Amino acid sequence: MATHINQTLEIHWTGNFLSWHRYYTWLYEKALQEECGYTGTQPYWNWGISAITGLANSPVFDGSATSMSGNGVPQPGTPDLVLGVSVGLPPIVLPPGTGGGCVTSGPFQSMSVNLGPVGLELPGGGISTNPAGPFAYNPRCLKRSLTDYINRRYANASSILSNILVPTDIQAFQTQMQGIGGVEIGIHGGGHFAMGGDPGRDFYTSPGDPAFYLHHAMIDRVWWIWQLLDPSKRAKGSTAIAGTRTFLNMPPSADATIEDYINAGFAGGEPIKIKDALNTTKGPFCYVYL
Repeated sequence: MATHINQTLEIHWTGNFLSWHRYYTWLYEKALQEECGYTGTQPYWNWGISAITGLANSPVFDGSATSMSGNGVPQPGTPDLVLGVSVGLPPIVLPPGTGGGCVTSGPFQSMSVNLGPVGLELPGGGISTNPAGPFAYNPRCLKRSLTDYINRRYANASSILSNILVPTDIQAFQTQMQGIGGVEIGIHGGGHFAMGGDPGRDFYTSPGDPAFYLHHAMIDRVWWIWQLLDPSKRAKGSTAIAGTRTFLNMPPSADATIEDYINAGFAGGEPIKIKDALNTTKGPFCYVYL
């Protein structure tokens, strides 16, 4: 989580957004296998399926022993989320979900989230930040507020298919995926805000929810499918990336290039060039999706 906090404004709405998160998710899988004895591979959360079943009925969030734990304790009377106002964008209003409190079921019911918040979106509007700083020790329970409306509105099967078939270049693809300020939150925001809670609604500390990695594996899967439709342009060379090196080009920065490095920092792993993270069966990677 510390690495994601530290680099947030250099890895979102930037030219390295997709490649950085591909490498980060792969390093997490590698750590599970090499340090924790995990014998499987990194699963993904197919938002299109949970949009049909409902999040609480999804094997990802049903609270069973093999899930990523379930919902948080209901918080009646919680107001809507109002996104964008704090950064001067037109508001996007989202319902708060059915939880909001500590997760009480599944393997992560006793989990502690220790860093942040840094930019936690609050019901009713506003942002919560730890006054002691983003890296100060601040143990608290994992909270969720599963929100079917957000899943079904922003990350349904049609949204996924549209993001794969409509954009013809990487700039359009990643813009549709990450959303347009004041208008859409895209499938990327759709997954994060469908989980809700703390740290799920925090742009910086979202990896503190273990379901983050299933969400970003699905982000990577959508990118992988899109790349396969025209691999000569979408999985290698300068046409495979677009964007600058800073969040929404603020402050203005140079365009990212495939020769730029992805540095995982505290997460470990050797820095690699973006060009080596464009293909899931080359560079350090050797995987495909079903």
